[in-house]
Amino acid sequence: MAYAMIADKAGAAGVFKKQEIELAKPKKGEALIKHTAIGINFIDIYQRSGLYPAPGGYPCILGCEGAGVVEAVGAGVKSVKVGDRVAWTVPGGGYCTHRIIAADRLVKIPNGVSDEVAAAAILKGLTAHYLIHDCYKPKKDDTVLVHAAAGGVGLIVGQWLKDKGVNAIGTAGGSAKCKLAKKAGYASVIDYKKDDFVAKTMRLTKKEGVAAVYDSVGKDTYPGSLEVLQNFGMFVAFGQSSGPATDFQMAHLSAHGSLFMTRPTLFHYIAGDELQKRAKQLFKMIADGKIEIQVNQTYPLAKVASAHRDLEGRKTTGQTVLIP
Repeated sequence: MAYAMIADKAGAAGVFKKQEIELAKPKKGEALIKHTAIGINFIDIYQRSGLYPAPGGYPCILGCEGAGVVEAVGAGVKSVKVGDRVAWTVPGGGYCTHRIIAADRLVKIPNGVSDEVAAAAILKGLTAHYLIHDCYKPKKDDTVLVHAAAGGVGLIVGQWLKDKGVNAIGTAGGSAKCKLAKKAGYASVIDYKKDDFVAKTMRLTKKEGVAAVYDSVGKDTYPGSLEVLQNFGMFVAFGQSSGPATDFQMAHLSAHGSLFMTRPTLFHYIAGDELQKRAKQLFKMIADGKIEIQVNQTYPLAKVASAHRDLEGRKTTGQTVLIP
């Protein structure tokens, strides 16, 4: 039976309901995918809770990344064929056994990369790519700070920065997560449950501060993130797992050293041909063993509510994947 986990309205994790779906034939330029793995991200939680609007409104099918096998293609599709293993990341539509998607949004999964890894890596890995190649491109021996270093994006960023010779400081909550981040390539990891990350960062940098901060936490971290930046440093705010920074003011940037700030969104960075270019680099790093994607939790698709609760409760590390 083909089915989807549908959220009828914004709310707590219990809003999901299992619903049978009918499979349509792909139209021109489309492909039908049978999912083998589906990634979970904080943006799914933001949309489910109502913090962000759900794609297309309610009722909706959440889920922004996944992998599977092409079962059918519409007219004019030449980029993929039936039987191809593919991955995708688009806003919404993922929490289901099958889906139809524009074929030009599909990326072929290379040999040496599993479906679970591809599903867990494509959104978070492409996010890591644009963060350190576009938002702020650190030079060798630069020092930067990365919050949520043991999270899905944080673990990928740490490994990629190490490969580039960048001195990366991470923050994480608890000894287990700090060890995980350290293993992922961070030169130093600050346990924010024990230490003030501002004071510790300034000690680690001999009061010089860092060239950039990559902050996906938001409300709880942004004031300190500004404090540890060098003059003309870059504040990259790409998430808000602790809530939005509602009291942020533009004057804060000048007060802390004529700082720069960006609030990027992945789908702007993978529009058009950028998707294939960035995905090729990501999958090569994975296939070459330079980036390890740690799928540390898997849940049945029908248990997506449990997965959301664990992610919200900071009970997960690395990547989390749903298995249809």
